[in-house]
Amino acid sequence: MNSLFAQIARAASNLVARPGAFLLAVCAVILWAALGPAVHYNDRWQLWINTSTTILTFLMIFLLQNTQNHDTKAIHLKLDELLRAIGDARTEMVDLENLKDEDLEKYCAEFKALHLQAAAVLHQKTGTEAAPPAEGRRVTTRVPRSVLSAVDRKRGG
Repeated sequence: MNSLFAQIARAASNLVARPGAFLLAVCAVILWAALGPAVHYNDRWQLWINTSTTILTFLMIFLLQNTQNHDTKAIHLKLDELLRAIGDARTEMVDLENLKDEDLEKYCAEFKALHLQAAAVLHQKTGTEAAPPAEGRRVTTRVPRSVLSAVDRKRGG
């Protein structure tokens, strides 16, 4: 049963994620709106769109959530394998998705501090300024491996 549901969910997800499915939905709404004046905007006309969109939304939540959960598990396994394969990687990072929010924030603060240290070392080496990240924003600055190694040596790692 789980396998059949997973197959149906993946097929439905792939089907509705196409431009044609969106175009079909837009056409259905346009057709519904065009029929409004012909039926004098009666209760049945409104009930049709309300009921159909509610049912479709309700069903799609389950299908899309199943697909997203499957993809997330696969990504986590790939990342876990990369962590396992890299000798210097901290293997406690493998289970981060199961940590409490407070514990995740500690790791975020640690990596933010690491970035700031790396930016300072980069500035010393190259004379360029690396702006500190704005609060709540992810850092996307690419720091050369040699700079990270220098930061690790300073940290004693």
